[in-house]
Amino acid sequence: MAEIDVKALKARPIPAFGPVNELKQGYRTQVSIDFDGKANAEAMIDVRDIGIAGANHYFTPSNPPYFQKVPGAIEHLYLRENVAALLQEANTQLSAQGIEFYVFDGWRPQAIQRHFHGVWFPQWLRDNRPDIAEENLMEEVERYWSPPSEGKDSPSPHSTGGATDLTLRYIDTQQPLYMGGIFDDLTENAHTDWFERSHAESMSDMEAQANRRLLYWVMDAMGFANNPTEWWHFSFGDQMWARLKGHPHAIYAGCEPA
Repeated sequence: MAEIDVKALKARPIPAFGPVNELKQGYRTQVSIDFDGKANAEAMIDVRDIGIAGANHYFTPSNPPYFQKVPGAIEHLYLRENVAALLQEANTQLSAQGIEFYVFDGWRPQAIQRHFHGVWFPQWLRDNRPDIAEENLMEEVERYWSPPSEGKDSPSPHSTGGATDLTLRYIDTQQPLYMGGIFDDLTENAHTDWFERSHAESMSDMEAQANRRLLYWVMDAMGFANNPTEWWHFSFGDQMWARLKGHPHAIYAGCEPA
């Protein structure tokens, strides 16, 4: 990876949400998985074991917007070995600029996926978005929470060990770079290009726009695909990655930690 030019990346706009989100549609049913490939045999490691900072957001009650330890949550931040190595390489480059990754989540048990997809977020929408008709509720849910895995051909991204949720923080103060919204904000504010579309005018908005750009382009340079509805979500090797990056198939299927 070439040396990171923080100033240049902060000035580079993020691609428009619409075309990317349209391309993403159907990725779990239309993209095949190379089950027999060498990559799919990779084990997983906890990224903190290779010097990447983070804490599992679902394992603690200090986790807005939930404020509860989520049923089925684990403490670990597992990712496939090659995915973790790519993060480590980028993290080394970022550290020279006084910045580092902070990881919220990696491999995710299906219990968590079922809880948020089928229980927590549908109820949140009923309570806070009464304008959404019940028959349209799951469409809104699945903008942000993928359905749980249904068979080996359609794993949810986080069940593959190839998807991670992360942000950036300053090394010296350990303060996060301002992204303009909390992790797991399940509204349009979470769309990666939100501050491109909302014509950032305040200092806060301009800072968020610049920092989202930096995170996006650093991850893009390492070959990751961003979920356009979530500024924090990046995939490598799963079906979403294959669809958005134009690869013929996914290289990671669903897996379990050793």
